[in-house]
Amino acid sequence: MNPQESAVSRIVDPARLPFAYQDALNAGDADAVVALFHQDATMHTFTGTVLTDRAALHTEAVQSIAARARLTNKPRSTLIGGDTALIIVDWDLEAMLPDGTEISPTGTTTAVARRSADGSWRFAILDCQGAVGSPGWS
Repeated sequence: MNPQESAVSRIVDPARLPFAYQDALNAGDADAVVALFHQDATMHTFTGTVLTDRAALHTEAVQSIAARARLTNKPRSTLIGGDTALIIVDWDLEAMLPDGTEISPTGTTTAVARRSADGSWRFAILDCQGAVGSPGWS
């Protein structure tokens, strides 16, 4: 394991990935959040931003943590084909905007995960779609 990886990043069941993300975010561990992604991963945030590098993923995690984000994922389905998995979860998020306004967006995430050479799974694509009318932060 590389020194920047935490134990939470070594996921051997792809269905566990969204819950490892939830646990790392809720614990305020931006490094553990980013460790769940492949180097070339892409994330589409619920506010519509597309992130394509680890620095942007880290910034997103830090901003979410600063907003006191509390994520709750609910499993819908996981489909595995070889070294690729399709994972779908519904989510609820509670957070606070910089002006002190509390927000509670909800949505569904569709994720594609790939198995790494060491047998662990990481996100390759994470598409977090918010429900219509869910407020976000910039």
